[in-house]
Amino acid sequence: MKKIIILLILIQGLAMSQEVEKILVDGVEVPIIFENSGYLPIISMQIVFKNSGALYDSTAGLANLSAKLLDEGTKKDGSVKFATKLENSAISLGIFAGIETISIELSSLKEQFPKGLKLLKSLLKDPNYTEDTLERIKKQQIGSLIQKKSNFDYIASLGLKETLFKDTDMGRPRVGTIDSVKSISLEDIKNYIKSHLGRNSAIVIVGGDITLKEVKKIIKETLSILPEVKIQEHKFINVTDKRITTTFKEDTEQAYIYFGAPFNLKYNDPKQYIAKVAGFILGGSGFGSRLMEEIRVKRGLAYSAYGNFTYSHTSSYLTGYLQTKLENEDEAKELIAKIVDNFVENGITQKELDATKEFLLGSEPLRNETLNQRVSRSFKEYYNEQPLGYSKEQLRKIKSLKLDEINTFIKNHKEIKDISYSIVTSKE
Repeated sequence: MKKIIILLILIQGLAMSQEVEKILVDGVEVPIIFENSGYLPIISMQIVFKNSGALYDSTAGLANLSAKLLDEGTKKDGSVKFATKLENSAISLGIFAGIETISIELSSLKEQFPKGLKLLKSLLKDPNYTEDTLERIKKQQIGSLIQKKSNFDYIASLGLKETLFKDTDMGRPRVGTIDSVKSISLEDIKNYIKSHLGRNSAIVIVGGDITLKEVKKIIKETLSILPEVKIQEHKFINVTDKRITTTFKEDTEQAYIYFGAPFNLKYNDPKQYIAKVAGFILGGSGFGSRLMEEIRVKRGLAYSAYGNFTYSHTSSYLTGYLQTKLENEDEAKELIAKIVDNFVENGITQKELDATKEFLLGSEPLRNETLNQRVSRSFKEYYNEQPLGYSKEQLRKIKSLKLDEINTFIKNHKEIKDISYSIVTSKE
């Protein structure tokens, strides 16, 4: 039944205009991103708590483990009985920790949504704070981390973060280490949830067959359960420009090459649309991108090669990866640097720009068809301090983007040539 609900959510359409409202909850102003859509009798709600993710925990893995414990139902019902109540009514309720945020997601058929809200409120009032529950999820997390010791993509990816963000909170593993997970106590989790999940740190996203008046009532009743917390400032963490190579020796028959470099563009920069086009051409488009064409198509050094720009409130950088034969490791690594150097010094061609425009202008609207896609995009715009509908404005700017404009932009970002690598290779 739950699979049917998820499918219905994915196909739900009939776009209505999104809007941002703000309401007072016990003296605190809470933003609501809302879209009414009566095409299907479904309601979905997401509560995002800003400045609460892995970047803000005191111990690596604490935010992640806190979200997992909240996902274990109430102390009264226990995880199994609580999950059964959700399953019997095809209600989806989950808690997730990211780098910057923790989010609670609730969705169901309209007729079951009141029950879902009741269960969510009981969860917020009575989390499953028991030592048995904590030990179980810690064992699961430690088991996952032990398995990751043989996951060479994970090793290389984590190694790149540690290299790019050395001695900073961004360089820590989001899910923690075996030792850090072992050290986390029930009191640590209680304090973390109490100090980060607050009504004043919440952004609420609601969409579906429901009125704004109903939404406001729901949010007041739900968020009034939560305390007011002290919101930490965003930490912007710079990427190293020292061109470091970190190597891990493992029992592998392939070389896993992850690379990254600084990219001096903030998440809300008005030239973000140019970066979108540039990143797509450099390595984000798959076949047709510079990295894929030079590394796979022309030289056959890898099955795939990817690279793109990523930016958030806390970081901004170029990142990418490929996997190749051990004997091709040095050549592939050198080729990455040559491709990026050429990209910066000579820019792109009119043909590449035209092809990218055609793809982005044609495909982007398709990513905004469903209700969930639309409200998620509206949330991203709001979170990044952009007006609702900014993504459409981006498409208009991309359509009118000139070759000399994007090439000037690329040449002004020579910092992406300062590439660092994290490589998993053979012990031999």
